[in-house]
Amino acid sequence: MAEMTFANMSTDSGLSEVVTHHLKGIGRMFYIHSPKEQLYQKPEDVPNFFRQSYPYFLIFMIIEHIVLRLEGKKGIRLNDGITSISHGIIQECGRLIWRGAESYLYTWIYAHYRIVELPWDNVLTWYAAALGVDFCYYWMHRACHEVHILWAQHQVHHTSEDFNMGVGIRQSILQGWCGFIFYLPLALAIPPAQFIMHHQFSYLYMFWIHTESIKSLGPLEYILNTPSHHRVHHGSNKYCLDVNYGGVLIIWDRLFGTFKPEIDKLEIVYGLIYNQPSFNPMYLQMFYTGYVIEKFRRFESWGEKIKAVVWGPSWEPGAPRLGDETMKVDVENREKYDVLLPGWCSLYIVLHYSVILYGFFELASKYMGMTPLSVIIFVTYVIASLTIIGMILDNSKYAPMLEVLRCSALAFLTRSLATTPLITALQVFYVTSAMFWCLHTLKLLEIKKKVD
Repeated sequence: MAEMTFANMSTDSGLSEVVTHHLKGIGRMFYIHSPKEQLYQKPEDVPNFFRQSYPYFLIFMIIEHIVLRLEGKKGIRLNDGITSISHGIIQECGRLIWRGAESYLYTWIYAHYRIVELPWDNVLTWYAAALGVDFCYYWMHRACHEVHILWAQHQVHHTSEDFNMGVGIRQSILQGWCGFIFYLPLALAIPPAQFIMHHQFSYLYMFWIHTESIKSLGPLEYILNTPSHHRVHHGSNKYCLDVNYGGVLIIWDRLFGTFKPEIDKLEIVYGLIYNQPSFNPMYLQMFYTGYVIEKFRRFESWGEKIKAVVWGPSWEPGAPRLGDETMKVDVENREKYDVLLPGWCSLYIVLHYSVILYGFFELASKYMGMTPLSVIIFVTYVIASLTIIGMILDNSKYAPMLEVLRCSALAFLTRSLATTPLITALQVFYVTSAMFWCLHTLKLLEIKKKVD
């Protein structure tokens, strides 16, 4: 009896720890923390809270989709949702390759040039870091909208014509490199571990404010960046342009004159002003950089060439730094780009996407024990697979043959692995898939395209 009681107590204790762990994980999404439990001395001591939050991203998106459906709305579209997740994975693939290199300069400045020694184990340092990171985020975010070459990377985040939590992880692979310089002044005082931790916390908070399901947070609207404020930021309507840059706090926008409230009776149109009709994540990652290069080449004088790169996206000769306000387009309404897929194709994409996700998570859990070359090879596979899936969603004429090659290559590569029921199943899966797309190439199966 005593042994059974002890076993029950151990089970209850274990369950309690699991529940507490997940409650803390959910709390981190809303910047709800116990500072005393998160005081780290070294950067390597800081957990990868962002990676730990993957399950919460998915759960929040599922809940949001259900809420939207209950409200009579379409919810998260399969093609747009997959594209958003693909961008998030591509950004994480970049982090696997960089291995934290983008924060090296911060650590070096702190080690050699800090002007004050703030105790890493003091709660006041924790709060100072939170405030400092958010202040620098405001200026980083503002620069990403006002400096053309930075906008070329940040625009990835604005490419969705929907506004849901999936957009919160739709980021550029180079976003970290574009923004790190704006945080360097903090290195004069804030310990690197505190900076790295709060940098993660701020992005976790900003995930859930990408939603139309939450209308208002009442009095908190005056202090915090909320879904209402961020909806305005993502709009293509003229009144939405270049406003509401705050991360966690909206007070910076109120202080520096960039705040605009949401107008209830005016429908916000999301996406870029000149939106790109595509679900191909690599195309969306890269196309605007090509436009910046084209604009740079268009001018003859070096003064205008430099302005084409470092002044605002709307700048033209003779106009102010951020462009002529009277010439900016006021997007009021437009049809969303969409592709209607047959049921078999949607099922195919979901199955293959699940395998790609599994492969990515395996890579993310083991990459530190792998050689850099091995990581690059696996990252290339993941990004290529996501790109081809995006091309299928676009009904690209090149997608079937590329998918045949991808599946055939994977079927061949799995032969070099130890024979197990799982490996055999994967071989059959990829061979069948390759044959599947051969049929499509022969026009025996078709994807119908539709603008909705």
